[in-house]
Amino acid sequence: MRKRTSMALAAAALGASLAAGGIVPATADDSGITSIEQIQGAADTSPFAGKKVTVRGVVTGAYADGGIRGFYLQTAGSGAEISPLGSSGIFVYAPRQVSSVAVGDHVEVAGTVSEYFGLTQISASGVAPLAEPAEAVKPLSTPLPASDADRERFESMLVDPQGQFTVSDNYSLNQYGEITLAQGTSSIVPGERTLRQPTDVFAPGSAQALRLAEENEQRAIVLDDGATLNFSTASNTSVPLPYLDAQRRVTVGAAAAFTDPVIMDYRYDLWRLQPTGQVTGAQDADIPVSFEQIDSSKPQDVGGNVSVGSFNVLNYFTTTGDSLEGCTYYNDRQGVPVTVRGGCDARGAATEASFERQQAKIVAALNKFDADVVVLEEIENSARFGQDRDAALAHLVDELNAAAGQNRWSYAPSPGAVPADEDVIRTAMIYQRDAVKPIGKSRILDDPAFDNARDPMAQAFQRVGGNQKTRFLVIANHFKSKGSDPKDGSANADQGDGQGAWNAARVEQATALVKFADSLKKTSNTDQILLAGDFNSYSAEDPIKVLSQAGYVDLGAAADSRSYLFAGLTGSLDHVFASRPLAKKVAGQDIWNINATESIGYEYSRYNYNVTQLVTGNQYRSSDHDPVLVGLQLDKK
Repeated sequence: MRKRTSMALAAAALGASLAAGGIVPATADDSGITSIEQIQGAADTSPFAGKKVTVRGVVTGAYADGGIRGFYLQTAGSGAEISPLGSSGIFVYAPRQVSSVAVGDHVEVAGTVSEYFGLTQISASGVAPLAEPAEAVKPLSTPLPASDADRERFESMLVDPQGQFTVSDNYSLNQYGEITLAQGTSSIVPGERTLRQPTDVFAPGSAQALRLAEENEQRAIVLDDGATLNFSTASNTSVPLPYLDAQRRVTVGAAAAFTDPVIMDYRYDLWRLQPTGQVTGAQDADIPVSFEQIDSSKPQDVGGNVSVGSFNVLNYFTTTGDSLEGCTYYNDRQGVPVTVRGGCDARGAATEASFERQQAKIVAALNKFDADVVVLEEIENSARFGQDRDAALAHLVDELNAAAGQNRWSYAPSPGAVPADEDVIRTAMIYQRDAVKPIGKSRILDDPAFDNARDPMAQAFQRVGGNQKTRFLVIANHFKSKGSDPKDGSANADQGDGQGAWNAARVEQATALVKFADSLKKTSNTDQILLAGDFNSYSAEDPIKVLSQAGYVDLGAAADSRSYLFAGLTGSLDHVFASRPLAKKVAGQDIWNINATESIGYEYSRYNYNVTQLVTGNQYRSSDHDPVLVGLQLDKK
């Protein structure tokens, strides 16, 4: 325990500090002390801003390292209720003094009050311990209110959050040590625990979509790590990432239970819950929350006698960056290239070693996915590198079979006729040869609507041992993405309705896809059709309406999960649609949450980014999209 000074020495030390600083206390009692509640006040800014004060309180959180460079102070004995005068807690910015205080200390602080980007704080000129005992601070036990004004009432106080909390975003965990939690469940989408993309449920721009967006903001709260570090900065990569390691996952959709009190903080334009000390690593004593560990070892049983899925393989390129001229790279913390950044046609791994790490995760995931037919997106179009168009696809199948220990997998070969100007990534299909067999040759849609996207590929299959009644047609898709807003005033510019950029192009692609599917019914001798892949459209958006109005049923809509996470909101960009005759034969569906819901730190592209090594050969974060799986009952009669 640190040695304490006597009360006389403490008072003398503080007096010397005050004299040196020339501080004249603001409104205070006879002892010259101003209460924290008076400083905070009932409004969102302090009535004492710019004035010099002296306060006393108990240290509730201290951060000598990690960038916060200060501590939280709260009125002794407070916390059981909120004072009508104002919050009983305040942040003390004290970069020189913070290392001399600890949680539980009773101290006196002199300094100047200010509003630092919305947070009321005291910049300390003097901090001295008090020898007299102080009544302990009581964490305020409360549900977190939705409004800024209500949260302001206990800014910087120690709180014990009440109610149900769910991890809703972990994207920034790998960079800033932040986790977004959603409080309770949605009152607009019954039973929804995460923060849902409004256009995944409601028509873009509708009043319901706007209300859900507003509710999402009210339900969200950031759990921070007691630091301001950017773990992507080279100087911070030796600091262990907070909260997670290779075994302890922080998964979107997982329950979060508070085990210790936290501090209601406001910084970087967001309300935050700070632990009482900086969290380093996954087993730090300052971790205030326990996270549910969700079992995602395999997808749910979808029934039926044939299964079909969609899987985005995250720029699976056997052509690595180091084999081409001009590539630039994203590097690990030691400067070793990991993934291609630009400058060449390769989009995946930078080196063979990095590719092997990527491939191990994809192979593990696909073999556990175990679908009879799998539509693939973002696989290398090897023709762009002077090879057979299917070279990368064939390599993946060889690796799947080697890992399975038997020749389970085959691929649908490219047709003889392919579009003249294809993207460097393509769609493809693999299948399990003991379950289904291809009927006829594949077809690729060559249509101007897909000039800025990947061309759909179709292949008919029939159940092994079945007859024509067990035949079905699968069309693989990868529509234009929502990014790269042209901002040209055209219909493809972001309209601000939640659908992002290039929505008009995706509508055209959906329309062309319907015509393509209709044209293949006769040649394939079946009206049992599946449209699968990454449509880059949430479930209530315009391109999906085109497909539903044409009679296709979104099978993934029945699954109680989503396939993608963006900006802290969950939704499905990945879908499997069935024609009405085939929809009647669907036995079940699942979205296997192994990718979008997990930290990007597990992705091969983040190998050796931090001293905590997160990348392993398992299925977690084998892509940024979650695979979708459906079961079909295909009988001969």
